[in-house]
Amino acid sequence: MSDINLEQLGEQILSDIKAVKDKNALEQLRVGTLGKKGSVSALLSTLGKMSPDERKIMGPKINALKQQVAKEIETRQTELKAIELELRLKSEKIDISLPLQPAPTSTGRIHPVSQVIDEISAIFSGMGFSIAEGPDIETDELNFTALNFPPDHPAREMHDTFFFEPDENGERKLLRTHTSPVQIRTMRKANKKPEADWITSTIEPPIRVIMPGRTYRCDSDQTHTPMFHQVEGLVIDKVTHIGHLRWVLEEFLKSFFEVDNIKIRFRPSFFPFTEPSMEVDVQCDRSGGEMKIGQGTDWLEILGCGMVHPNVLRNAGLDPDVYQGFAFGMGIDRLAMLKYGMADLRAFFDADVRWIEHYGFRPLDMPTLFGGLSS
Repeated sequence: MSDINLEQLGEQILSDIKAVKDKNALEQLRVGTLGKKGSVSALLSTLGKMSPDERKIMGPKINALKQQVAKEIETRQTELKAIELELRLKSEKIDISLPLQPAPTSTGRIHPVSQVIDEISAIFSGMGFSIAEGPDIETDELNFTALNFPPDHPAREMHDTFFFEPDENGERKLLRTHTSPVQIRTMRKANKKPEADWITSTIEPPIRVIMPGRTYRCDSDQTHTPMFHQVEGLVIDKVTHIGHLRWVLEEFLKSFFEVDNIKIRFRPSFFPFTEPSMEVDVQCDRSGGEMKIGQGTDWLEILGCGMVHPNVLRNAGLDPDVYQGFAFGMGIDRLAMLKYGMADLRAFFDADVRWIEHYGFRPLDMPTLFGGLSS
């Protein structure tokens, strides 16, 4: 090949490189020139057929062309990357003046039941109460017998209680129908009976605890669901009396409903585990289609309570001649309905996003006594 033909080939290749518009075409051009069967590579393969004198002249020129083509291809590749980046920046332009997407903490919501449990815990913690817990699956002995339920009590029937199949010992476990078994577990722990291993509480007498948790009964309508939530309170001491019980309940209801004054009244009732037993009504106003606690002339049943039955103390290993105390219990779901205006308990468990967005609470708004429970 003459110098003129080599020079023309070089000019043509460099012109083609500058005309390339994308990386794929540039890669094809590289293969067509510097590849194994490329035009420049083909020139290098002819050196072996040349005479020594021709090889001395053409060898350096062909290698120089190869290096020049490789350098121009690399330069053009850098230029194409810059052009591509500029086009992407123009096409993927972001308007930084637009507002940010809402953070998960602002879009997520705390369920009203969880909120009310936190509110109740905050109130009773301020009164010096601790929190005790127990399992959802209980024994018949802890759910009924130790709580002074007679063997033929209606609550033991299948239509009220979810029983499991008997085990190898013939014992039937059940889904607890109330959180009261935690009372027995707590008192036995305090008394250091062998059954104390059933819970991890480290509470010592005197006892001041609340026991929030899930409970289960065969019931379902507008105000009842098969699974619901209760909270019970237990105070055991040597000098505790019913006046203390009334004060605790009044202070709790004032704090929970966030009113300055509240009136309650006790009505005689019956619970196997307390004696005397009482239903507690709270003053309210039902006028205008809205329930207003702490005002008006109406009364609303709000909870049950009483002095702990001596048999329950004995079953827990405590001497009723030394210790006495009171207990109370109320429905957490019902408290939420009364305070926040939900009409149907079943909606609590429907997993409707619209419902939780309307009634739910922002995750970082933790209830405190000084900052406001539901602020």
